[in-house]
Amino acid sequence: MDKEYMTDSQGRQVPAELVKEIDKLRDQTVRRIADEAMKMKDILAAFKQHIRDDIYAFAELSANQYGRSWGGKKGNITLSTFDGRYRLIVAMNDQIVFDERLQVAREIIGGCLDKWSDGARPEIRMLVNDAFQVDKAGKISTARVLGLRRLEIHDADWQKAMRAITESIQVSGSKRYLRFYERNEQGEYVQIPLDVAAL
Repeated sequence: MDKEYMTDSQGRQVPAELVKEIDKLRDQTVRRIADEAMKMKDILAAFKQHIRDDIYAFAELSANQYGRSWGGKKGNITLSTFDGRYRLIVAMNDQIVFDERLQVAREIIGGCLDKWSDGARPEIRMLVNDAFQVDKAGKISTARVLGLRRLEIHDADWQKAMRAITESIQVSGSKRYLRFYERNEQGEYVQIPLDVAAL
């Protein structure tokens, strides 16, 4: 009879007789659960496609009531039950990135801060520094950078930097989100979790 082997995490073939029973049991447990997770992933993917098709079929039917065709597949939709108990939302979010002009804006803003160093409030310097911080994935927070444009600063260089930020915005793609809500006893809509971690 051929000797049985198990492959370790570095790709080596280890004779099964040399693997501890607890390690074999761990391997079996994780494989069984991972197989179930993969099946659930496929079920959720099919569910997502099915409900998306249902939503757009309904939107098309609704538009037909007015002699129109539904053309809003890139738009947001909110549908509720007649009694308001359930609500579902289809939301499209653009994924925004900044091109090289963001660095130009940063340099101009740095010049502004240096120019204002005597009279500038420390909060502005903190806001600017926070806006350009990168996260663990090396990405800059879009919301923080765009938040700089809300500051009421009338300096010509600052305005030039804000224009550079605006012109540096690029839409790299769009992502569709499906969310489901149930109204609780207080009348607030609470999201129905489909994320395992949220259950």
